[in-house]
Amino acid sequence: MREEEEEDIVEEKGKEDMKPWEQHATVISIPRFDYKAPSSLLDHNHSGFLITCTIKREKSATKEAISILEKYLGSSGCDAFEKLEPSDVNVSFEKRKLCPEKLDGDDAKSAKSNEANNLVGTSGEVARETNLLSTKRDGNEADSPVLSLVKLTRSGLLLFTFPSNHCQHTVDILSDIFLCLGSGTLRPPLWCHRILPIQVTCSLKEKDLRPVVSKLVQQYLDDERHKLERPIKFAVGYNRRGIDETEIKGQKNAKDSNELNLVDRNECFSVVAGAVKEVATDSVVDLKSPQLVVLVELLPLSGVRHGSLVVAVSVLPPNLVSTKPRLCVKALVSDMKPAKAKS
Repeated sequence: MREEEEEDIVEEKGKEDMKPWEQHATVISIPRFDYKAPSSLLDHNHSGFLITCTIKREKSATKEAISILEKYLGSSGCDAFEKLEPSDVNVSFEKRKLCPEKLDGDDAKSAKSNEANNLVGTSGEVARETNLLSTKRDGNEADSPVLSLVKLTRSGLLLFTFPSNHCQHTVDILSDIFLCLGSGTLRPPLWCHRILPIQVTCSLKEKDLRPVVSKLVQQYLDDERHKLERPIKFAVGYNRRGIDETEIKGQKNAKDSNELNLVDRNECFSVVAGAVKEVATDSVVDLKSPQLVVLVELLPLSGVRHGSLVVAVSVLPPNLVSTKPRLCVKALVSDMKPAKAKS
């Protein structure tokens, strides 16, 4: 009995020494990366969310993003949010340790068994966590994964994607998030800065980019919620997300990339503007007060073959976009500053 009391004291002391976001890991688990997602993004169109966050706080931002998104994914008009596809983020055993002594009977045995199975090598780290954040519909738990965490090569970014056969109204989801932030029903995030609602992903090639933009713009114009004046004013934003232009040009000029037809920054603006004008012939560029904004974001995917570049494309209403100092999605908190951890 004495030994058990000493273990409880040591465990409680360990919790006190943890930072707030480390203690939070026992409530919301970090999913493993879906390593199949990059290849799927190359071959199929996907929707999802690209989230900017505080650098070196990606784990905290992941937990925060999950807690935000799970509240809204079921109300977007498509499938409810069920569970995240596994990912490969390692969290230390001490931070994720369960307390089997506080459980009864079979539950305590199951917790101990799960702890043992999750240990890898001698490092004492948990390598796998599955079936996260699941919801039930009509009493039955869904089996198919809905959202995947995709590994990126740049810090300060998170990418969640839906399977290619899942329809999700990501723009409406972001609108709901902003409404709840404005009304105070959703607490302002600490780590997540901006959420780009990805409507479609495609390769950075004119033959793929042009039809995607045309389709999204047509859908935007057909939506009766958007009251547009003529001529239609639009703006185009292109973000390389830290990928240098020389990398793109190098891939374009590579001997083994003759058939890639990758577009650079200037070509991207030209292709997107041309696609908009094909759908709305009386449209004009207006960077100060656009009625619709086409954002193209180059995704720094990890584990994709050389010469393969994927972009996220979204057509957004002006209320979700900031035009100064640059064209981008609005920050979740207007006076956004990097969050500082309490010592």
